[in-house]
Amino acid sequence: MKPLLDALSPVMRPEFTGNAQSPEIDNTAYSPDSRSPLITGDNDNTTITEKVCQIVEQKPTVGWWMFFLLSLSVLGLLGVFIPFLIFWGVGTWGVNNPAGWGYAIVNFVFWVGIGHAGTLISAILFLFRQKWRTSINRAAEAMTIFAVICAGMFPGIHVGRAWFAYWMFPIPNQMELWPNFRSPLLWDVFAVGTYFTVSLLFWYMGMIPDLATLRDRAKHSVRKIGYGLLSLGWTGSNRHWHVYERAYLLLAALATPLVLSVHSVVSFDFAVSQVPGWHTTIFPPYFVAGAIFSGFAMVMTLLVPARQLFGLKDVITLKHLENMNKIIMLTGMLVGYAYAQEFFMAWYGGVKVEKFAFINRAFGQYAWAYWIMVSCNVLSPQIFWFKKMRTNIWVMFIISIFVNIGMWFERFVIVVTSLANDYTTSAWDYYTPKLADVAILIGAFGLFFTLFALFCRFLPFVAMTELRGVLAERAHSISQAPQQSAPDDASGKPAAGS
Repeated sequence: MKPLLDALSPVMRPEFTGNAQSPEIDNTAYSPDSRSPLITGDNDNTTITEKVCQIVEQKPTVGWWMFFLLSLSVLGLLGVFIPFLIFWGVGTWGVNNPAGWGYAIVNFVFWVGIGHAGTLISAILFLFRQKWRTSINRAAEAMTIFAVICAGMFPGIHVGRAWFAYWMFPIPNQMELWPNFRSPLLWDVFAVGTYFTVSLLFWYMGMIPDLATLRDRAKHSVRKIGYGLLSLGWTGSNRHWHVYERAYLLLAALATPLVLSVHSVVSFDFAVSQVPGWHTTIFPPYFVAGAIFSGFAMVMTLLVPARQLFGLKDVITLKHLENMNKIIMLTGMLVGYAYAQEFFMAWYGGVKVEKFAFINRAFGQYAWAYWIMVSCNVLSPQIFWFKKMRTNIWVMFIISIFVNIGMWFERFVIVVTSLANDYTTSAWDYYTPKLADVAILIGAFGLFFTLFALFCRFLPFVAMTELRGVLAERAHSISQAPQQSAPDDASGKPAAGS
């Protein structure tokens, strides 16, 4: 064991891992008398500001450079295979007749789903005044933006002739061609576009006070000018705070219905068709639950190493991670219920092709994908029933990766199994992805992680302003706590009449 530790010692230095050796404080204990603090350690406004700003102001760690360069190299696959796809056409993919939708649509639905947790954490939990969101909302919102960017790439390249992708928008043109407004594929354009715009405004609006903090602390003129432009002249005056809080509340109210509407519209791509296995009314709530499920899993995948690397274990505490694990477990059970309900309705409806579609999913040529989906999405989160497991860093990180894998396979099962075996048995075929499919899938993850690494490096990773509010409320609650009355005599008994 000692030789192994000696071999690993060069990569366990602080410049590689950041503040990885800082102690983990368990604040998940429940007491009916008082709530555990959301922020542990001896923190105040100054220490919170220093912890968050030093991520941006100090030189990046070796660990950050390795993560960034690895993500950038994986992103290079997009630079190679997207021009290759545009030059040679979609025949370089594994799509065939009848499986005309392959990895591109699977990836599109997957990435749109990943982006749902950010809006849920930021908007809905904000409206419900859940203070535990304050440590994780900034990173979750950034993840939403980057996931929607990855998702928006796939419809553009899936049309085959990517230079005509603008035909998806109702833009006047010399050929008087207009999109079919009755097609859910066009509804996707408006739904995802609106979601991206509102999420971007919501994310940027919340960063303005923190960007002003970075502006005031900047020592180099380039940083001062850059953060000064982004902070829009923020001074922290009463009027600025009044306008900011009203605007943030309005944007939260606008973003809340988008959590439900966007993935419902995406589900209409399938639900309004007549393809067996797609034509079902359960798809909108099923897709929304799955989107929240996969989104929270991706937030967990990103935050567990980030809090270790940047020394934020007393800001993003076990309490935050445990709450997210509870939501993952809940939405995982909702997704499992939807899987069972699909089989029940196929049997109860009495339609033979629907029965075959679902039996074929579980026991047909794609059964391997179906059972990977069930194992990762339904079975693996059940370990979070045990508190020891849902507060174990390694367990929650591994389960979050399993959930990400399972949710991708869920979209694969929905898209491919129904298309490959539809009404006409003579047209059945087996969908097999090609190199271009796999390379673009991996490259999309490279784009996502590259953008997230740049966000960690140049923008405030945690909402300092909101954390200061949490600290102020905690200090106020402590000061207002009733003090125990002191005994009136040496025996500890109160005086008569007291």
